[in-house]
Amino acid sequence: MNNVATSELQSLLPTILGFVASLLLLAWLSRQLSLQIQTLFVYLTRNGDLTMILLFLLLLPGIVIHEAAHWFAARALGLKTGKFRVWPRKQGKYIGLGSVSVQRGNLWQETIVGMAPLIVGTVLLALIGEHIFHVFRFSIALSEQQWINSWRAFQQALQEPDGILWAYLLFAIANAMMPSASDREPVKPLLLYSTIALVIYLILGLPLTPFTAILQWLAPVLQTTSSALLFTVVLDSLILGALFLVVQLIAPRP
Repeated sequence: MNNVATSELQSLLPTILGFVASLLLLAWLSRQLSLQIQTLFVYLTRNGDLTMILLFLLLLPGIVIHEAAHWFAARALGLKTGKFRVWPRKQGKYIGLGSVSVQRGNLWQETIVGMAPLIVGTVLLALIGEHIFHVFRFSIALSEQQWINSWRAFQQALQEPDGILWAYLLFAIANAMMPSASDREPVKPLLLYSTIALVIYLILGLPLTPFTAILQWLAPVLQTTSSALLFTVVLDSLILGALFLVVQLIAPRP
C-alpha cells in the first residue's frame, strides 16, 4: 500500500513544487518592486514621508485586505483584537503600512493569524485569475513552452472587461499579502515541530495514504492557484522591468 501511495505522491510532486516555486518567486518580486517603487517616489518627490504615503496609496486595496485578514482570523479563533491601523509608519529601517493589535495565543493560533493575509491573498489571486483572466490558457501555453501563445494569452487576459482594473487589484493584493517579520515569527517553530513529527512518522513506517488523499484533493486547487501566481509573476516582472528603466533614466548622475 505504501508503495502505491509513494508513487501517487511522486506524481503530485511537480504540482506541489510548482506552487511553492511560484509563491517564492512572487515573494522575491514583491520585495524588489517595493524597493523600486520607493526609489522612484524618492527621486520624484525628494521627500521620505510623501514617498511612504504614495506607496501606501498605491497598495491600499491590498493593505486593507492584509490587515482585515489578521483581524478576522484573530476574531474567528477567539483572540481579542485592539487597535486597527491602516496608515504608513516608519518602524526602524522598515515601513509599516498597517497593523492590528492581537492578543497572544498558542502557537497554532498565532501562526494562523500571522499567515491569514497570505492565505486570503492567495485565494483572491486564484479567484481573480480563474474567473476574470482565465489563466489556464496562459499557464498551459507556458508549460508547453509555447512562448508566443503564452504571451498572446497574457495580452488577451488583460483585454478582458475592466482587465486593467483587475490587473491593478491583482498587483495590489499580491504585493501587500506577504507576511511581515512579526507575522512569520510563530511559523519557524511550527515548521520545526512539524518536520520532526513528519520524520518520526516516516521512520515508523506509518501509512502515507492520508497524505496522498489530502494532496489529491488539493491538487486541482494548487494547479489553479499556481496558474494565477504565474500570471501575477509575469505581471510583476513586467512592471518591475518598466520601473527599473524609469529609475535608471531619472536617477541623479554623479
